[in-house]
Amino acid sequence: MKKIKTFFKYHLLLIILIGITVFSCRDAEDGLPDFPEGSTESKNLWVQDSMRRYYYWADQMPAKPDYHLPVKDFFKSLLSPQDRFSYIVDTNDSSTYPRSIRGMYGFDYAVLQLASGEVVTAIKLVLTNSPAMNAGLKRGMMIKKINGTTITASNAEQLTSSLPNQTVIDLTVGDWENNTIVNEKNITVYYGYSLEQPINSKIFEQAGKKTGYLYIYDFPDGMTQNLNQKFSEFKAAGVQELILDLRYNYGGSVSSAAALCSLIPSGISAGSQFITFKGNKNGGEVKRTFSQQIAYDPNALDFNTLQANSLGLNKVYILTSSSTASASEIVINNLKPFMQVIQLGEKTLGKDMAGFAIEDKRKPKKISWQIHPVIYKVFNANGEGGYSNGIAPQILVDEYSSLPLLPLDESTETLLSSALHKIYSKSSNGGSVSDQKVKVLFQSDNPFAGIAR
Repeated sequence: MKKIKTFFKYHLLLIILIGITVFSCRDAEDGLPDFPEGSTESKNLWVQDSMRRYYYWADQMPAKPDYHLPVKDFFKSLLSPQDRFSYIVDTNDSSTYPRSIRGMYGFDYAVLQLASGEVVTAIKLVLTNSPAMNAGLKRGMMIKKINGTTITASNAEQLTSSLPNQTVIDLTVGDWENNTIVNEKNITVYYGYSLEQPINSKIFEQAGKKTGYLYIYDFPDGMTQNLNQKFSEFKAAGVQELILDLRYNYGGSVSSAAALCSLIPSGISAGSQFITFKGNKNGGEVKRTFSQQIAYDPNALDFNTLQANSLGLNKVYILTSSSTASASEIVINNLKPFMQVIQLGEKTLGKDMAGFAIEDKRKPKKISWQIHPVIYKVFNANGEGGYSNGIAPQILVDEYSSLPLLPLDESTETLLSSALHKIYSKSSNGGSVSDQKVKVLFQSDNPFAGIAR
């Protein structure tokens, strides 16, 4: 089984993680000094040349940056104020890679203020076969203390920011019953790897109508076989409605996202346009059909093979949160030209951009830095995009309005039950309104908070 790469090393890449040999594209009239090979200044020139060629906001880069800055600081000086996502790492120095609690330990949590004023911390995600799961953590548990310190509204962010700098976490956790934490115990979670996450599916039936539920954690390349199998099962069972749970999906491969999209609506063909990439003056505009985009994954099943198990639906229900990003947002936006998309939950993150890794492929390699810049803005077949502020749901649902948090595929889980109510209820009310007011003070899984630029 493959190990999960961290979001920043893999899931942020929306097309294909490739290396590009970038040689100098400076004009002679630039009049720049010939810095010694291997010097910080020479590395910064390589960074600048790469960014001038590929960076979406290349025309906004400073004309005369300070080449004497450390590489990370120099890179940061080139970025547009609009850019939340570009970053750079030194492949020879693991400390330069962004770190996250999810990536290191395999879980995430939210610090909440209840209507009573009480502050609690709910575990919302535990990855399968992760250090957190192996230590005994489960979704719905409450964290009372981190490394012996009680979590409060004032210290939650500081406590969280300190965790990626450690290799072991001591937690005091318990269950939430009758508005209080019971069965307290101490759990130690060690830094480690999480295995590739499974695609979870379930079929619900009411009044003769079957609804397929699909939880997709991320979009790695090579997932088309698993997607095809799940949809084959749905089709054989006679599924008539579909719920996609993308609430914690940071994204990944656009090819895998295109494969998923090809399995859902009716009326599409291999030649139907799936996506448009718009870059700077060098990148221009690139349009790709479903078939073309899927084929960018060399191990993917082809469009026609996938189409054999398409459900041919005219609407789909998608569960989202502020952690729904990148390729998962492409699924939402790029299905809209072909079917009705009913989105429930919270507004998505707003990464309407794509990119690939740029690194020195010379042999021997002379520069160990690897750049992950924003290169394209992305649009659907109708030319619609521009969701940098996030994609808002038609039905707003607060995942934390009912505690404890239930397993994601349980019919009474807050987001899922709202979608099922929308499907099976004859009323127009989506069933998503809650009288319990919960204020989210902090969440550990802001996917870009840890970018060390």
